[in-house]
Amino acid sequence: MRAILIGFMGSGKTTVGRLLAAGLATEHADLDDLIVQRAGRPITTIFAERGEGYFRQMEHQTLLQALKTPGVLSTGGGTPTIAMNAISLKQSTVPVIWLTAGDQTTINRVKNDSSRPLVNELDPDALIALKRRRQSLYAAVADLTIATDQLTPRQIAHQIQEWLNQQATALQA
Repeated sequence: MRAILIGFMGSGKTTVGRLLAAGLATEHADLDDLIVQRAGRPITTIFAERGEGYFRQMEHQTLLQALKTPGVLSTGGGTPTIAMNAISLKQSTVPVIWLTAGDQTTINRVKNDSSRPLVNELDPDALIALKRRRQSLYAAVADLTIATDQLTPRQIAHQIQEWLNQQATALQA
């Protein structure tokens, strides 16, 4: 069983992904970490030296490889907003789960994180505007949406695991 977690930065994709993978007794991969391994440099450096276009090409190639492996995958916040990535996510047979968070929750979770290139460039209002522009793109590829504001990461992972089990049971019926 596998799952892909999408959502804006600070929605909990990596934290929940690790817990979900543990609950499913499978591996967890973070797409951003896979890109860093492949490039041999941090994402902020890739953005600064080569630009977003180069990063998105590398992201797509890495996504295609990751989709072939078992386990739970946490994507970057911008991954499903790029058409070729959205198509790959939709065409895969892997359930895509969109983790959402309210505006203030998002700001609180990311405001002091210097590892996120967009946080360094955007003020809070611009960050929330970007989040809102991406919502329809996330919705277009998601099979399940979970609001994370009032739940712990463990509760979210449990909810996803229950949903995945229901999906598997429905397929067997």
